[in-house]
Amino acid sequence: MARATALTPLGIAALSLLVEEPMHPYEMYQLLIARHEDRLVKVRPGTLYHAVGRLEEQGLVAATGTDRGGNRPERTTYTISAAGREAFTKWLQDMLAAPVNEYPSFPLAISEAYNLPAGVVVELLDRRLQALQEQLHFLVSGEELLKKKGVERKYWIDVQFQQCTLQAEMAWIRSLQDQLRSGELPW
Repeated sequence: MARATALTPLGIAALSLLVEEPMHPYEMYQLLIARHEDRLVKVRPGTLYHAVGRLEEQGLVAATGTDRGGNRPERTTYTISAAGREAFTKWLQDMLAAPVNEYPSFPLAISEAYNLPAGVVVELLDRRLQALQEQLHFLVSGEELLKKKGVERKYWIDVQFQQCTLQAEMAWIRSLQDQLRSGELPW
């Protein structure tokens, strides 16, 4: 099954917003930040404008008009095209159906950790655990808030996925630390 290679994560986020309704890039940026989507995709106003421009060049979005509010610069509103909806749907189906190795840095760091003394590795992993715990707390708090607001679960299932992923990573790290401390894993 071929993957839509031209679509970046930020492009996907933009297309997803345009599925909801036409909007201008700054509005997209504000909405992504308000929804805390920056935990899933790197979001900056300038890169978002460029991403939308590339989507337009590819025929995946189309400008529907410009407006100006007060002394603000003109804002071009975009809508998703039929080709954009098709590309978005194909990307989504492909990503849900088949795992992709995204080459995260942590597995590489773990594979090279033997280059450091075991005590240093344990200490560094303690710091990582603290950071992961903070991320987990943020996600748990966010989930509680979303439930209180009555936001349908289908809109934030990624929060639960991320919680499970963090919990699994934390459990694995604790196990590795225990093995290093006890000498079960020769270093």
